[in-house]
Amino acid sequence: MTDYAKMLALIAVCDDAGKLRSWIANAQKGNEKGIEEAAFRRLIDILPKEVAGTVEHDFWRTIHAFEHMLSDERGKTTRLGRTRQKVARVGVIETLRDWALTSKSTGGFDMLIERNMPELTGEAIVLRHGERFDAAVMAAATKRLEDAGVDVSRLPRRVD
Repeated sequence: MTDYAKMLALIAVCDDAGKLRSWIANAQKGNEKGIEEAAFRRLIDILPKEVAGTVEHDFWRTIHAFEHMLSDERGKTTRLGRTRQKVARVGVIETLRDWALTSKSTGGFDMLIERNMPELTGEAIVLRHGERFDAAVMAAATKRLEDAGVDVSRLPRRVD
């Protein structure tokens, strides 16, 4: 097994957020995009406290991903304060519903699309958990993704 393969294997089972953040930083310094992405994806998988596979877990994966990207871009810790306040006020489902039904895409949506991570958008979460949303919300989410050039049939499906 190569060092690269060993590193990916370590990342795949790591549950230590600090270690994953270190690997991300080291991979960025060494221009190791594959290691950086694997560690980033593992990090956002382990950060949410909610049960994996739930709409809440998927939602918090997105929030953690976006906060990580903004923090990295800005060079300082960045939290989505208004989004977190809204979730505390109305909940995850209503927040996702509002994102899908808004007339224009959010900055988070645009950033995730630009970074080729459409599966992390709120709209993709809506589609993955369609039983929790009405037809209008599903249609709006589908339209926004398709308008952004995303083939929604290729988005990951929910694993129960």
